[in-house]
Parts: sequence; C-alpha cells; structure tokens
Amino acid sequence: MTDISMVLLEYLRKNGLDQDSNFLKEGIRLLSEMVMDLEVSEQIRAGRYERNPERRTHRNGYRERLWETRVGEIPLQIPKLRSGNYFPSLLEPRRRSEKALLAVVQQAYIQGVSTRKVDALLQALGLTGIDKSKVSRICKELDGIVAAFRDRPLNDAYPYLWLDALYLKVRQNGRIVSLAVVIAIGVRTSGERDILGFDVGASEDEAFWLQFLRRLKERGLHGVRLITSDAHLGLKKALSQTMSETSWQRCRVHFMRNLLAYVPKRDKAMVAAAVRTIFAHLEREAAGQQLIEVASVLQQRWPKAANMLLEAEEDILCFMHFPQGHWRRIYSNNPLERLNKEIKRRTNVVGIFPDRNAVIRLVGALLIEIDDEWQIGRRYFSLASMKELLEPDDETKLAALPIPLAPIH
Repeated sequence: MTDISMVLLEYLRKNGLDQDSNFLKEGIRLLSEMVMDLEVSEQIRAGRYERNPERRTHRNGYRERLWETRVGEIPLQIPKLRSGNYFPSLLEPRRRSEKALLAVVQQAYIQGVSTRKVDALLQALGLTGIDKSKVSRICKELDGIVAAFRDRPLNDAYPYLWLDALYLKVRQNGRIVSLAVVIAIGVRTSGERDILGFDVGASEDEAFWLQFLRRLKERGLHGVRLITSDAHLGLKKALSQTMSETSWQRCRVHFMRNLLAYVPKRDKAMVAAAVRTIFAHLEREAAGQQLIEVASVLQQRWPKAANMLLEAEEDILCFMHFPQGHWRRIYSNNPLERLNKEIKRRTNVVGIFPDRNAVIRLVGALLIEIDDEWQIGRRYFSLASMKELLEPDDETKLAALPIPLAPIH
C-alpha cells in the first residue's frame, strides 16, 4: 500500500496536479484505472505480461468511456478482453429512472428550457455539457423499455383494480399546461400487486378514460371484481361502458372531502366524526342503518351533505361485500395515492417537462422500478384471504356477488 501511495504522489507532483484544481478528478481517474487493472488481472488470473498456466484469456486494448461523477466527467480507459466481458465494479449500471431524468434535463436544455433548477440538477449529476447524440441514444433505449412495459400482455386475473390520476406541468406549443397521468394498479389472484398501465392525456375526460380502459382490456385485463376510484364523472361514464358488470367502490377519502365541502369549517370535524361511525360497523346492514341515522341528523343543518350521503350509500359501502381482511386496502385509493406521491416526489426535480414524451419516459421508468420492487416484496394480500375471495363458503357466496355500477345521471 505504501508503494502505491508513493507512486501516486510522485505522479501527481510530476504533473503538477497536487496544486491544480483538477487534482480530485485526476486522482479519481488514476485510482480507478488501478482498480480496473487489478480486477482484470484477477478475472483472467494473470497480471500484465505474466506467464501463468492458469491464465484464462488476454487483454485486448481499451474502450473509452466518460464516467459521470459529482466532480465532473472523468475519462476512463476500460480494459477489453479477447474472450469474455469485463465491467468495472466501480461503475454501477445507471438505473432506468436516472437515465430518464438525465434525458429529461438534457432535452430541456436542447429545447431552450433553461432554469436555475435544471442548472442545479445538472451540477448535482456532475455533468459539464450537453451531448445531443447521448440524449438521442438514452431516449431510444428508454422508450423501447417503457413501450414494452406499457404493451405487455396481462395474462393473470386481477380481482381488485385501483384507478387514479395526477397532473404534471408540460411545455406544449410554447405554453405551460397540466397533463393528466392516469395509472392503474391491480392485485392478482395470488395476492401480489402489479402496475397494469399508465397514459398521459390532456384531461380526465370520458374519451381519455375510455381509451385507457379499453386498452387494458385489449391487453388481457379480466377477472376484475372490484374497482376503487374517485367519482370523477368522465371515469364513471367510461367504467359504465367497459366494466359495467364489476362492483365499484367510491374512494372513502375523496368522498369525505366532497361531503365536507357542504359543511362550514367550524363544523367539519364534528361531521367527519359522525360519518366515520358508519364505517365502524362490521356488517353491511348495520352500517347502512347507521348511515341513515347520520343522514337524518345532518338533514337538519346541512341538507346537501345529508342527501349526498344517502345517494352514495352503496358506492361507499361496497367494500363490505368482500373479505373483511381486505377492507382497509380496498375502501379507498390510498394504495395508488402513495404511488402518486412517490412519482410527484421524483418528478418535482424536473418541474416543467419539455414535452409529453419526456413525461412518458420518466414516469414509465419510475413505474417499472417500483413494479420490480413490488415483485420481490411481500404479498399485498395473503393467499388465505385471496382464497376466501375466490372460493367463498356457502354462507358468504351471496355477499361476495358483484354489484353492478349504479346508474349515472
């Protein structure tokens, strides 16, 4: 180790780098190449010019690569082998989302979207310039991966389905607009979660949702017993045309927000507490009776809220027709809301996207990574509870029958 240190110090002094501003970059480059040389020697079981009966192959020149670090771009010469491949351990393959983020930032610069936030992000990534060919190459690779993810067949049955949307700012025809990103997640019969699909459109209107849902069915979506979402009119109309035979659960969280809009601020906490007593019951009939009693109390002071509660009875209590062990996760859109928050957290560093394709590229890369993490994580629902849903006993078969969507006025 002392010999290596002395060699390094002598080299730095010889090149005047001990007092140069490029000291850190050049030091990292030199140490990196030393590490690569040691790794190659270990892999081929022979040092440079060493005669060794255990040698597996020989060195075969170098390939140049720019290593993007927090201290700038460092040129490396990576050894090549006559047979086999070598990849330096210190160069971790770039994650898809990082590639997408890099592509978005560079694309923003190319199209003139230069902001302080983007400057700061570039510096954090250790980039010193914009390479248009690199942008094109990264985008092409990511677009193929995201397209394959969006178009993959859905071979499994998905008894549970959640639908929701979030909005991101995008530059379009010289203006900044908000585009809707709609996402669908589902739970397989095995109890595991999947991100089924996503799309980007101008708004959550009926036509956009209809196109999205039909595409899911074309890819093989089937076996859906319950859909959980908010009561967006465009979504409800699209569901009535594509999933009319499926039960629909109105998100309790969204419903409570809509209900409390008819209640003065000083009374919101009291009304919310009263409505929550409805969901404290473990039987559908008792919950329905409690809902009527709460509505009768609200009718005296907040008739609009009372009428809304009565009209939404079946929509907000639909989850009670399914296994009790699933209630906490199917009565609201919280599973998808958490996913949306993660996407917003990761996309906030971009701020304004240069175009729609950049949104698809980055959001798609993020969703692929999250979906991969779900596949190696714990089951969302246990096999036993899914069996209760799919093979109910005689006493619960009637309660588990799908309930059609209520007519949309």
